[in-house]
Amino acid sequence: MQELFIGGQNGVKVLLNAATANRHGMISGATGTGKTVTLQVLAEGFSKIGVPVFLADIKGDLSGIAQPGQINDKISERIQQTGLNGFQPHGNPAVFWDVFGKSGHPVRATIADMGPLLLSNLLELNDTQSGVLYSGFKIADDNGMLLLDLKDLRALLTWMGEHAKELQAEYGTIASASLGAIQRQLLVLEQQGAESFFGEPALSLEDICKTDFSGNGVISILDATELTTKSPRLYATFLLWLLAELYENLPEAGDADRPKLVLFFDEAHLMFEQAPKALTDKIEQIVRLIRSKGVGVYFISQSPLDVPEDILGQLGLKIQHALRAFTPKDQAVVKSVAGTFRANPAIDTEAVILELKKGEALVSVLDHDGSPTPVERILIRPPESQIGPLTDAQRQDLLARSPFKGRYDQAVDRESAYELLKQKAQLASAADLEDIQSKVTRKEASSPRQPRNRETATEALLKSAARSIGSQVGRQIIRGVLGSLLGGKR
Repeated sequence: MQELFIGGQNGVKVLLNAATANRHGMISGATGTGKTVTLQVLAEGFSKIGVPVFLADIKGDLSGIAQPGQINDKISERIQQTGLNGFQPHGNPAVFWDVFGKSGHPVRATIADMGPLLLSNLLELNDTQSGVLYSGFKIADDNGMLLLDLKDLRALLTWMGEHAKELQAEYGTIASASLGAIQRQLLVLEQQGAESFFGEPALSLEDICKTDFSGNGVISILDATELTTKSPRLYATFLLWLLAELYENLPEAGDADRPKLVLFFDEAHLMFEQAPKALTDKIEQIVRLIRSKGVGVYFISQSPLDVPEDILGQLGLKIQHALRAFTPKDQAVVKSVAGTFRANPAIDTEAVILELKKGEALVSVLDHDGSPTPVERILIRPPESQIGPLTDAQRQDLLARSPFKGRYDQAVDRESAYELLKQKAQLASAADLEDIQSKVTRKEASSPRQPRNRETATEALLKSAARSIGSQVGRQIIRGVLGSLLGGKR
């Protein structure tokens, strides 16, 4: 049996049985109470027993997990207080990722993989607008058009607007107002930097499920410092997409002595804020079922109440750092949080939550029979890796030696909906021009001959038609490129 030592105090030690680690968990507490270090302790513990880890680094503090820590007086004291044996500073195998491609390998997903449900939530669409988006995905499927990036989706929406009457019988009403609203939201998303996220090569799930040559789990670190500032909704949508992709693609794992993969989702409240019920229900279903795929999901937030109750009830590991109670509402939250733990006669859980010191926590794990253990008050063990971020030079050195160097650096733009619709527009305009030329030629043949020093009717009509068609096609292509039915500029 493999166990992760979480911490201890006054002779009490709390260990997490790795076989129950796919039953998920929660790390919560007020700002500055030690949640990040607790996350680091768990991540390096999983890595040591051969479990790959994916985590989101919100504050930029977790990159130090790749470097050995240093023993000082404070660390030595914590080692003694927790009863930790065999402490050995070491770094962990780590790979850095970044949606914007600045401080890690670029992370991408296609529009098609994201799907209309997640995309509707990302764009904050109402029910009517979501219905139009669903129609767009169905139209693309029926016509063999790949939706890979934002320009594909913009081109499709433009084409839907121009052929709304023809599409109505099969796909329902496609209101221009809804199309316009979606296009405007896409422009907002683009301004937030999302254009770099949608496209290919998309993130391969295999690349976040790796172990190194020594059998240690590789820790994939998503630098989310800029992402959560620019577009917190995109951050949440990415995490939900990753969860859904893992559930759909990983095989059943059955009972195992450890998970295949562990995910740490910081700022977990962003995943559920303003999410429609259909999406929340889907998340709850995936969290409940994904443990059968050998995946453990660990949420990090200021309060466990940031997570829906149905999900909270599924979490096996609960680590609660200190909370603050300055208002009656805060006091009610503390009482509710205390009620989520199995009682320990020796601990007044509600009172202790308010008096915990930094690095101290209330913890409950699953027993060998799957039942939660009584809550214990402990000090979190110190991590063996560096607390705090790497220097830029250290990060760049690791990126240069990454096994994925060059795999995701350059975006690939293969033929997809945008190119196909552009070709259709060009073919249609060429056919229209040929038809006009044929009609004018026939008319000229039946008319008296014109003086040679004057422009013929054919020449005049062809020039007029070319100007008209060129202007129309030009507008269509520009709308496709700029992604706006309203003619907005980039």
